Amino acid sequence: MYSQIAANKRKTVLIMFCFVLFVGALGWIFGQYSGSPSITPYVLVGAAIYALISYYASSRLALAVNGAAAIEKKDNPRLYRIVENLSITDGLPTPKIYIIDDPAPNAFATGRNPTTSSVAVTSGLLQIMDDAELEGVLAHELGHVKNYDIRVALAAFAMVAVVGILADIMLRMAWFRDDRDNDNNQLFFFIGIAAAILAPLVATLIQLAVSRKREYLADATGALTTRYPEGLASALEKIAKTGSVLKRQNASTSHFFFANPLKQHSVANLFSTHPPIDERIKRLRSMEGHA
Repeated sequence: MYSQIAANKRKTVLIMFCFVLFVGALGWIFGQYSGSPSITPYVLVGAAIYALISYYASSRLALAVNGAAAIEKKDNPRLYRIVENLSITDGLPTPKIYIIDDPAPNAFATGRNPTTSSVAVTSGLLQIMDDAELEGVLAHELGHVKNYDIRVALAAFAMVAVVGILADIMLRMAWFRDDRDNDNNQLFFFIGIAAAILAPLVATLIQLAVSRKREYLADATGALTTRYPEGLASALEKIAKTGSVLKRQNASTSHFFFANPLKQHSVANLFSTHPPIDERIKRLRSMEGHA
């Protein structure tokens, strides 16, 4: 388990480093494309400000758009007790607890750090999971909190948004440029167009890669917390059979969830925020006896 946790952390750091370089490169191309290279630092500062605003606002929005309702201990003692016990085991403050009225079994955690964290579960998850399975799912979600995965996810999401804005501006500028008289301007014109078209796709793929690695990491962390990987593996098997698609579809928050909450399409594996459930189960069961 410890080796899997360490490997996933290393891979995430590498991917995020590449992501930052990618955004910086796009900012430089934007400066060249606009004909004002000196604008590049201002573009990057503006992007950072936008990313910070998104970073601080995303957690509250994730709870609101998914219809999560806060509960107290008396509202669901079983859920509250499990979250409290796992928080003590992990050395974390007990997060705020929410329930989403939806028959699909799913859950998510959000918050920039352990002191501002929240955990939300669907009514469907509470209905079909036994205590060991529910504990496994919640240990996974608290694993996200413990590993600061939500901070990483919010940063990645904000950078994707920044790339999308820059790409959109570059495409709009293409209609009004009239300074393509020399070879250098023409070169950056075509580079800019190519970057504007491809950058959002590349940024999204990087974000998805980050999300998948953090899911594996949270699985390993949750299994280490409970010392019972089978509980989480069994929960994933149930979700694979019943489905995890929510009634309220929201692509912008799908990466927060325990299992993919969106309807599947033919390219789902390529553009999924979650690794295949079968692979997650396989990895968890390979941990048996190594806790």
